Amino acid sequence: KSGEVISLNLSHVSLNNSLKQNSGLFKLQHLRNLTLRNSSLNGEIPSSLGYLSRLTKLNLLYNNLVGQVPDSIGNLTRLRYLDLSQNKLTGKIPISLANLTNLYLLYIHDNYLESTLPPNMSGFQNLKYFGVGGNSLSGSFPTSLFTIPSLLYFDISRNQFKGSIEFGNTFSSSFMLKYVNIGYNNFDGPIPESLSEFLTLGEIDLGYNNLFGSIPRSMSKLVNLYYLDLSGNNLEGEIPSWLWRLTVVKLSYNSFSSFAKSSQVPDETQIIGLGLNSNSFRGPFPNWICELSSLHILDLSDNRFSGLIPQCFGNSTITLQDLFLRDNNFTGIHPDVFVNATNLRALDISYNNLEGKLVRSLINCRDLRFLNLKSNRINDEFPFWLGSLPSLNILLLQSNRFHGPLYHRHLSVGFQRLRVIDVSRNDLCGTFPAFYFSDWREMTTPNAEYDDTYMKDSVFDVAVYHSMKMVNKGVDTEYDKIRTDFIAIDFSGNRLRGSIPESIGMLRELHLLNLSGNEFTGHIPPSLANLTKLEALDLSRNHLSGQIPPGLGSLSFLSTMNFSHNYLQGPIPPGTQFQSQNCSSFMDNHKLYGLEDICGETLVSNPTPEESEDLSEAEEHVINWIAAAIAYGPGVFCGLVIGHIFAPYIHEWFMEKFGRKK
Repeated sequence: KSGEVISLNLSHVSLNNSLKQNSGLFKLQHLRNLTLRNSSLNGEIPSSLGYLSRLTKLNLLYNNLVGQVPDSIGNLTRLRYLDLSQNKLTGKIPISLANLTNLYLLYIHDNYLESTLPPNMSGFQNLKYFGVGGNSLSGSFPTSLFTIPSLLYFDISRNQFKGSIEFGNTFSSSFMLKYVNIGYNNFDGPIPESLSEFLTLGEIDLGYNNLFGSIPRSMSKLVNLYYLDLSGNNLEGEIPSWLWRLTVVKLSYNSFSSFAKSSQVPDETQIIGLGLNSNSFRGPFPNWICELSSLHILDLSDNRFSGLIPQCFGNSTITLQDLFLRDNNFTGIHPDVFVNATNLRALDISYNNLEGKLVRSLINCRDLRFLNLKSNRINDEFPFWLGSLPSLNILLLQSNRFHGPLYHRHLSVGFQRLRVIDVSRNDLCGTFPAFYFSDWREMTTPNAEYDDTYMKDSVFDVAVYHSMKMVNKGVDTEYDKIRTDFIAIDFSGNRLRGSIPESIGMLRELHLLNLSGNEFTGHIPPSLANLTKLEALDLSRNHLSGQIPPGLGSLSFLSTMNFSHNYLQGPIPPGTQFQSQNCSSFMDNHKLYGLEDICGETLVSNPTPEESEDLSEAEEHVINWIAAAIAYGPGVFCGLVIGHIFAPYIHEWFMEKFGRKK
């Protein structure tokens, strides 16, 4: 009989329906457990829910429910478990919620709720878990909740609360509290000393508020603390040494400038994640970091550290997975630092002053996936030896002094898993064989392993995203997160010459191709029309000739292209992709025509029938000339080819950038 149903659990059952006001569900007067988690529910929560007066558990997590939480929810006075999280609920939290004094769990996080919390929430004397993060709630810090002796978990993060953080009279407060997260609000003032009275605390997140002052010494009493996030505030002063006994310490985006003079690392340090980036540290690499033998992730980026990264740091690299040192003033790395770094997956030393050759001990980093050396002064030949790293996905070498050929017949092996390579603005030279790109397997075939997620590592369930800067569609673009399916090649601003390899048409997963500012000659490969995922193509400032392949007009994702400053001729291919380009994308190709719709006027007159005939005769003459050279023997042919290769060209070094985008 319907009146005897006491539990209904339809979790992960796709109902694709709404809860109707007159639904028979609300006639189940004996129902105690109603769990419709991830059941594809939509519509509003009906007020008739209040008829289920015997409910002790209500779980509507992860649906598409909209509208306000009904006042009638206050009738469910026997509720002990209430989870309305990850829906699209709006409006205020009803005051009637204060009637639910038997609750031990109250989760309403990740909705669109606004206004303030109900006043005086100290009546929830059985409450253990309180989570309202990820809404638009405002008001002052809910001090009354901390008088609840049973409180274990407190999360009001990602809201608009403001004012100072006040825990009230800690003598009447919870002595079971283990987790506090008030990050991403607008709280100001100092970190309260009273926080240190909650001796059971294990995790504290006060990140991304407007807190100022220093880290209170009294916090050293929190002997159970293992996770501390104070990032994104206005904190300053020195870093106390007691922090090194924790597991994860995140102090990024503050104004810390020094470390405690008695900065001694405990013998049994457990720290695996340390974020000190974007502060005001200066001076040499802190040697005490060499004693952190369990580090997995270290971020010292965006400071003013200088000098040499010492040999002793090799002790910390044994367990290290991610190392971020970008935006400092380091001038070198001891050659043996990475000898034992066999677990290293990401290394970013961009925007420093590194000089000399690239350290060869990187060859030991067999798990390396991400390497960013952009904007240094590294003076070396192209590191073909990095091709032996089996997992390398992203290689960023732009704006250094790498020189010599980019292709070597005996050394150009590997790089089969490369998805992004940027060697722009160096002094690389040489030609490529036609098959050059044929082994770049990661760019050739779809990989089910990669989807629309982002490249990241994690420590303690916290995602650490990889980032980079790269020119995309003519704009210097900051990628705070890198999609795992992003495929790109940037060889621009070098002295590469010869023909663009026909095998480039095999890179069917390619999104971005920039070969501008080189000395490429010959025709644009028609095989580029095979790159159906291509979004940006820049071949400007080369010595390319012939026609633009008509097949490029069928590339539906190709939104930006640049062919300017070449020797191209013939008609602009038809197609929306071409007609939507800026006129500057075709400038300084004096024999291109058909620009009327793009430029608004005829920049180059259409060829007369006589000129078209002359062009055909000239092409036929060249073909006959090559055939004759071959007929006279390989010596004549090779001599003519060599003479052509070494003919002087006027090289234009101006790299056209269209501003900066973040």
